[in-house]
Amino acid sequence: MKKHLVVKKPWGEEYRFYKNKNLAAWLLKMNYKKKTSMHCHPKKKTGLIVLEGKVEINVGFYEKLILKAPSKIMIRSGLFHATKSLSKKGCTLMELETPVNKNDLVRYKDNYGRENKPYESGKSLVKKSNLIHFDKLKNINEDYKFKDCIVKIKDFKKSKEIKAKGKKTIVAVLEGGLVDSKKNYVLSKGDIVRMDTINKLKKNYKVNKNILLLFVNKLK
Repeated sequence: MKKHLVVKKPWGEEYRFYKNKNLAAWLLKMNYKKKTSMHCHPKKKTGLIVLEGKVEINVGFYEKLILKAPSKIMIRSGLFHATKSLSKKGCTLMELETPVNKNDLVRYKDNYGRENKPYESGKSLVKKSNLIHFDKLKNINEDYKFKDCIVKIKDFKKSKEIKAKGKKTIVAVLEGGLVDSKKNYVLSKGDIVRMDTINKLKKNYKVNKNILLLFVNKLK
C-alpha cells in the first residue's frame, strides 16, 4: 500500500503511518458506537493503543474490556477480538501488526456483511494529505498531540539510555529490541509494554544494534 492512502471502513477509516520489513503501524479513526468485525489474525500479533476516547474490546468470545486513553492491549495470533467506539466524538487508536500482512484476516462476525471477505481494496482506498507519517528515522523527537495523548518516537543505541517521564508511559517497539547474551529477544518489534517493564528489562538485557521506540504519554 502506498503512503498516505486512507482505507475507508464502515466504522471509520485507517491509514498506515509507519512501515519496516516486519512491522506496520496504523492510525484508526472510529466513529461513535461503530464496531470492527469480530476477527482474528492466524499468523500475526497485534498491539492496540488507545490515543483518544474510550473503547470496548472483546477479547475472545467471553471477555470484554473497557479501555480509556491512554491504554494498551496485546492480541496474540489466532485470538478473535473486536473493538467498539464508546465516545460521542469518536476514538483514535494505534495498531501495530507484526509481521506485515493485512490479508492475514479471518472475520467471524461483522455488522456490515463482511464475513469471509478479504481486506478492503479498490474504492475503499482514497488519498488524503497532511497525515502523520514517520519515514525511516525522520520525525524523531517530534511531539504529535492527540486529544488525550502525546506521541513521540526516539532511537537508542544502549539500553541504559532509554528513559521516559513516568513508569506508566506506554512504549511500543518499532525496530530492534532487547536481547540476552545469546541474542535471544526478550522484547521485540510489535511489543507494547509500560516503562516500568522497560526499566526492569534494561538492567539485564542489551539493545541489539539499535532500538526505535514509540512513547505515549497522557496529555496534561
